[in-house]
Amino acid sequence: MYEKFLKQITDFIFIDQEPQKADIIFIPGNGFPNPSERAAELYREGFAKKLLPSGHYSVVLGHFAGVLQKQELYQGKFETEWEFLQQVLVQNGVDKKDILKEDNATYTYENAIYSKKVTDKEGMEVKKAILCCMPYHARRALLYYQLLYPETEFFVCPAKESPITAENWYLSKEGIETVLGEVERCGSQFHEILNEIKK
Repeated sequence: MYEKFLKQITDFIFIDQEPQKADIIFIPGNGFPNPSERAAELYREGFAKKLLPSGHYSVVLGHFAGVLQKQELYQGKFETEWEFLQQVLVQNGVDKKDILKEDNATYTYENAIYSKKVTDKEGMEVKKAILCCMPYHARRALLYYQLLYPETEFFVCPAKESPITAENWYLSKEGIETVLGEVERCGSQFHEILNEIKK
């Protein structure tokens, strides 16, 4: 009875595309190592030569939330999401010189805004980009980055490991709250953005 309803939400929120050669890999700020591990894998496979993790810390918490998975692998005192994501990348074979820095953003829209400032300052022409995030964050992250990079072709390559996936999100309270929360934010946050654009 609810299969079509669930499929529409799933197809909207979750995006998983085949990677292509790109100018850069973007990683929106978070406390999960999984997206950066995926980004490092794509870097090692030669899909991009530069990576840009982005993030200060949560605007809601006012500090870095901490490492949310695999704490035994990624230890240290991290002041920002960027510091944490950089360490994950380096531990997974990324050369430090290929990691750009953005450590001001406090939420996803700012990840895109400040990343654009970094690539502009670097003089980078971003024709193609890979976006690595948690699977359930894919649609909102893509919408924001496309807004700031309207001429860029994006390939969304989310983390391979995630407690909440397209296949299981509706089977747990946490999954339902997370995914429907993303649906709500896509509406509320983009409503504000569209009003700004009209002005």
